[in-house]
Amino acid sequence: RKEFVDLYVNYVFNESVKKPFEDFRRGFSRGCPTKKWKMFLPGELQTVLEGHMNCDWHWLEKNVKYINYQKSDQTIKNFWNVFHRLPEEKKKMFLAFLSGSDRIPATGLEYFVFYITDPKMEDPDIYYPFTSTCSLILSLPR
Repeated sequence: RKEFVDLYVNYVFNESVKKPFEDFRRGFSRGCPTKKWKMFLPGELQTVLEGHMNCDWHWLEKNVKYINYQKSDQTIKNFWNVFHRLPEEKKKMFLAFLSGSDRIPATGLEYFVFYITDPKMEDPDIYYPFTSTCSLILSLPR
């Protein structure tokens, strides 16, 4: 029985996935040469590829740059007041709205810079906030 179980476990976890894994590894290695990845421990590599799960959200506020706004403007004060009251899940949803990912970059939020701009709409009450995810710009109508 022990031999049967050992052979079955080996088949399920090794042999049955050998070809698909090898195909994945070969394709991944084309875009990301494995020599460079060997310097990371598995947890570090996961962080580099996926980003951080938890963070200090106050860094986000510290690193923002304002365009057509001042930090002292009431719209900005209201924005940060509401943001800091959000539950963790909603903050990550905002990050996904802003950047396209709900994960914190591997470098951490202390190096994550984004912009809040006033799009100067004629009637700002009829517009929603919108973003340019590639440029990390949040357009926040007054």
